[in-house]
Amino acid sequence: MRFSTQTLLLQLGVVLLVVLLSGTVHAWLVYERIGNEAENQALTLARTVAADPDVRAQVQDISKEQGTPPASVLAAGPLQQAAEAARVRTGALFVVITDETGLRLAHPEPARLGERVSTDPSAALGGQETTTRNTGTLGPSAGAKVPVYAPGTGSAGGTGGQGPIVGEVSVGYSVESLGKSLARDIIPIAVTAGGALLAGVLASFLLRRRLQRLTLGLEPEEISTLVHDQVAVLQGVDEGVIGIAADGRISVFNAAAARLLDMPDATGQAWNSAPVPAPLKELTRPAAQDAEAVEVLAGDRVLVASARKAWHRTEDLGWVVMLRDRTELQQLTRQLDAVGTMSAALRAQRHEFANQLHTIAGFMSIGQHEQAKEYLARISATGPLKFPVEQAELLQDTYLQAFIGAKGVEASERGVVLKIGPETLVRGHVADPQDVTTVLGNLIDNAVNAAVAGSAAERWVEVELLDDVTGNGGTLHLVVGDSGDGLGALDPDEVFTEGFTTAEAPVRAGAGQGLGLALVRQLARRRGGDVRILDTGTQGGPGAVFMASIPGVMAAGGTDNGAGATPEKESDG
Repeated sequence: MRFSTQTLLLQLGVVLLVVLLSGTVHAWLVYERIGNEAENQALTLARTVAADPDVRAQVQDISKEQGTPPASVLAAGPLQQAAEAARVRTGALFVVITDETGLRLAHPEPARLGERVSTDPSAALGGQETTTRNTGTLGPSAGAKVPVYAPGTGSAGGTGGQGPIVGEVSVGYSVESLGKSLARDIIPIAVTAGGALLAGVLASFLLRRRLQRLTLGLEPEEISTLVHDQVAVLQGVDEGVIGIAADGRISVFNAAAARLLDMPDATGQAWNSAPVPAPLKELTRPAAQDAEAVEVLAGDRVLVASARKAWHRTEDLGWVVMLRDRTELQQLTRQLDAVGTMSAALRAQRHEFANQLHTIAGFMSIGQHEQAKEYLARISATGPLKFPVEQAELLQDTYLQAFIGAKGVEASERGVVLKIGPETLVRGHVADPQDVTTVLGNLIDNAVNAAVAGSAAERWVEVELLDDVTGNGGTLHLVVGDSGDGLGALDPDEVFTEGFTTAEAPVRAGAGQGLGLALVRQLARRRGGDVRILDTGTQGGPGAVFMASIPGVMAAGGTDNGAGATPEKESDG
């Protein structure tokens, strides 16, 4: 039997039990109320009869006689007539009058006159008024017994002095009449109980349907299995999983999502107000339908986020957002870009070096030894390799020479001249090439793109570098300007917004667009530095000027193979 059916039957049983119990208690209370009212009515009637002066006088006269008059005499006497008149007038079952010994002087059945009453009259003959429910010769009844006092000495419930008791009056109302009264009063009770039972049954059916809808028709065992499986899967995967219910609240937020977004568990929060990156919320906007995966910057992590609409048959269950960490891949990609740039530069220089060797070989083959020596001296003075970077001799660090030289080759291929600013002064050496590559490479690439897109006749990019190895853990300051058309009317802070880009197409397939400047600013700020715009530039050039400060990437001390090394050292290497 299905759990929902068991629940329905249990609810119906509880409702039925409650209705029956409530109806029974209510009926019993009504019966007790009717019985009490009958007893009080009997007591009132008994007092009235016992207080009648004629009744008191007749009872005293009979009590003074020796013996009890015959039943025929009593049946025609005034006591019988008075008792029957009271009984008929009030609808009582009986009105009985006895003498001081308990013998009947008036009774609804004349044949029983002169006999002793079937119920004990001692309490009333002792001066007490009592109410009783018992069974006599006329059947079960609710009644009362009241003493009859001698005339002139007291009265039932009397206010005068108590005199001798000459008899008692018993009045009773039939239990059958009580039942009839109860039957009249029980109809509303039965209708109410039936309505309550019907409402309970209807509510139980509605609750069963709601339970099935909420549990998607699953049994408790299946739900328990699903919960265990969900916990095992969600906490066992490295990808972040965020579930947004149809009502817009976060229903699932696994540990990987909390780690990747660097925030506490957000389960139960409203998705629109949750402290998650805005691009994630854009993926789940009402118009979105399984959009392409996007790169999102979350702190110092680069995440690939995708969202899928969740359905169960035709029911909308909300959204599922998947997060995958591409930080390490992005770092490897940047390193590979740097290696690729340097490789391209080295290939170009290898070609140049081969041309130089051919020239020397030509001089030697025609016997021009002096000219060959002069040519070798000029080559040695400028170094065996030459990058197309103006004033490259200002750089003393080998890594900066190689990286900026490679960028110079790449820029030269696009018709842009890369030059080192005259204020450049780098006395230490790079201790953290990866972060330097990220910041400097992005700024130079953006400047080259701006120069290519600019309207100036001469296309150039100028880089100035200054290090401070005495304070703040070795800071490298960078200033990059270009010949482009500047930022125009753009807000300077807007260019650092995640997703902002002016490129029409990615430089490389699969490359994320709009993350470069946002990434370098976060990287610099994480180290305690910053990236900002010194000048927004002008139309026609010069273009925007960016400044970056990167603490902790420089170390004191020079290098052994700088640009200013002597020819002898270079030839030895």
